[in-house]
Amino acid sequence: MTPPVLHPTSAVGEVTLLARDLPRLHAFYRDLLRLTDLETGPGHVTLGVPGRPLLTLRAAPDLPTPAPGRPGLYHTAFLMPTRAELGRWLGHAARLNLRIGSGDHLVSEAFYLNDPEGNGIEVYADRPRDTWTWQNGQVRMDTLPVDAQAVFDAGEGQPYAAAPAGLTVGHVHLKVGSAAQAAQFYRDTLGLDVVSHFPGAAFLSWGGYHHHVGLNEWESRGQGRPAAPATGLHGVTFTTPDLAPLRAHLHGQEGVEDHGDALTLHDPWGNLITVRAQA
Repeated sequence: MTPPVLHPTSAVGEVTLLARDLPRLHAFYRDLLRLTDLETGPGHVTLGVPGRPLLTLRAAPDLPTPAPGRPGLYHTAFLMPTRAELGRWLGHAARLNLRIGSGDHLVSEAFYLNDPEGNGIEVYADRPRDTWTWQNGQVRMDTLPVDAQAVFDAGEGQPYAAAPAGLTVGHVHLKVGSAAQAAQFYRDTLGLDVVSHFPGAAFLSWGGYHHHVGLNEWESRGQGRPAAPATGLHGVTFTTPDLAPLRAHLHGQEGVEDHGDALTLHDPWGNLITVRAQA
């Protein structure tokens, strides 16, 4: 039997953003999620929880802000390990006086906002997997009102003092020129399964998750690879326990670079994809 392109336990690692105002964006994410600085250097900082990088910010003060219809990041989705942690974070976010949207997606409860440079953010918690509804390989999702009070009450009034150790980037959602073309690329290149469709959108995952990658063309339909760089999304890292099947799968393909412990390539809209072997 041919092994899968990537192991079913593969997941999103970290997201890299290009920032016009690095100190401001750094402070925003540190305060929003109570992340820890894991690595700092001239013109960049990596934040996360101990042992797990989640977000790298790179200074790009000379780049323009992306136009609304430009392909790139729709949101980075930070997954809280429990509903209680999400409730504690919600209380923390309310005290920061942030404008927050929400959505009950049946598989999860989510809250949405933008960072100071317009990059989308989702903070969410999953419902138990045994409550998800699957039919013919497709998971049922929707966007309904969230009972925010119930989520807040799940936090039992406890403070959100620091990012929980189990915080991860649960998924990344991208704006693309064609959701169908993008879904084919991520399925054929990285072995993701298409697990849900909406008008102008597709959702893909490994291992029966509701989605590790979201793709939509709602604002960017028909757009190709941008001709010039801008701030916002630079790239996404995925992690996997075994790179060998992917290395064999991509052997000889143009644009693929092998760094030993990682492979890099670009999607059709120029987003850098790094697939790294888990340490």
